[in-house]
Amino acid sequence: MLDTQSQEQLPTTFADQKRKTVESAEFTADGRYKRKVRSFVLRTGRLSDYQKNAMNQNWAIFGLDYQPQPFDFKRIYGNENPVILEIGFGMGSSLVEMAAQNPDKNYLGIEVHTPGVGACIAYAVEKGVTNLRVICHDATEILRDSIADQSLGGLQLFFPDPWHKARHHKRRIVQPHFIDHLLTKLQAGAFIHMATDWQDYAEQMLTVLQQYPQLRNTSASNDYIPRPDFRPLTKFEQRGQRLGHGVWDLYFIKP
Repeated sequence: MLDTQSQEQLPTTFADQKRKTVESAEFTADGRYKRKVRSFVLRTGRLSDYQKNAMNQNWAIFGLDYQPQPFDFKRIYGNENPVILEIGFGMGSSLVEMAAQNPDKNYLGIEVHTPGVGACIAYAVEKGVTNLRVICHDATEILRDSIADQSLGGLQLFFPDPWHKARHHKRRIVQPHFIDHLLTKLQAGAFIHMATDWQDYAEQMLTVLQQYPQLRNTSASNDYIPRPDFRPLTKFEQRGQRLGHGVWDLYFIKP
């Protein structure tokens, strides 16, 4: 069990600093702030001492920081197993479960909300997983700069922010420019697995993915698949099921 006391840990301000720097400001040549369309909002949920200590004590083991050149996955994981990227893992319980159940795969999770990052690391320590790394940074910048072409075995995007108001749909992460870039990062045989409980977002995801002849839909009806057993139910999804919410899974392969 993770010790909540501070013993030989990184400075106690580390997690707080990570929280403040996850969204770095950018400026134009003449010094004006450059506004960027983000697919996320930095929420201000409380970072508990337990979560903070999990980050402070274990970042050297589980954490990766943004870098302007591609990660060396063989060095990071100590093997050549396929790397599965999950964007927006929430509190991380399902990601840790998948890593524990699939030791022949390496998992890389990106989440901008530090309470989730801390909780994920704490659970990974509890489960004793070694094939998981996490990043607290904007996923589009990580994908653009820190991940080499044809280096990913799959992409998981489960219950991303739906931005349900029509005027905010441009903020949804699943857009053609995102898939264009993602495809350069996926190896042959890699998968794209998405899930959402918003039907109109599921329809948008399907429409976007169907535009790409280099992707094959695994759905027998050429739309959605039943929830596969290998995708653990999250607490969020379980609550939705009790309330009668539908969930749509999409699973495409890059042959």
